[in-house]
Amino acid sequence: MTRILLLGGTTEASRLASVLAERGADAVFSYAGRTASPVAQPLPMRVGGYGGVGGLVQYLSRENITHVIDATHPFAAQMSTNAVAACAQAGVKLAALERAPWQAAEGDSWLHVSDMQGAVAALPEDKVNVFLAIGKQNLDVFAAKPQHHYLLRLVDAPEAALPLPDTSLVIARGPFDADTDTALMLEHAITHVVAKNAGGAGAEAKLIAARTLGATIIMIDRPQVPQRRILRSVDQVLAWLDHAADPS
Repeated sequence: MTRILLLGGTTEASRLASVLAERGADAVFSYAGRTASPVAQPLPMRVGGYGGVGGLVQYLSRENITHVIDATHPFAAQMSTNAVAACAQAGVKLAALERAPWQAAEGDSWLHVSDMQGAVAALPEDKVNVFLAIGKQNLDVFAAKPQHHYLLRLVDAPEAALPLPDTSLVIARGPFDADTDTALMLEHAITHVVAKNAGGAGAEAKLIAARTLGATIIMIDRPQVPQRRILRSVDQVLAWLDHAADPS
């Protein structure tokens, strides 16, 4: 009997949830709870953390989970790392539904950095206008360079004062298109974009806009996660589930 835990938070996770619901699969959709109003899903939903590896092992056992699909954001490294360890301990099958990372194209001006501190260091010392497209986490790191004007686009309005003194704030939920992002960046005279290499089409518009406008992209490379099975599409996940559930 197959019972699935789908660790979600991405467009691909929602797409997979719809297919699993259509199939009548026995599955639970799990959100980390970072967003105040998460997108409703056609599967039973669970919101919140597990309390580390031990808590996740207990959940997998208690809920009789046989398969875990990690479709979290590529930068949710702690959750993905915990999933690898917990599934190994619990004897549960694990696969990641992970987008391929973006690659620089002709006309792009990218600076690759390994983390947020590297992104801060890569910004100029003289004042520039920065599209800080990293979500609401880690904004305080950029307070080390308060001279810049920062454009922020968040899903939810911040609950506390922003740690950056010179900001413009846009509340919006993707996916976004290149024309809209080009207009937004023109309006704010953006010269630099700080982005995580999330991959996928839903957030690629800012990269196309930067290419069009000649803006520099400071690209934060993905964090390391322990080795696991990587699948690139919903179809690949379904094939894996069908094969893994086949006792022959």
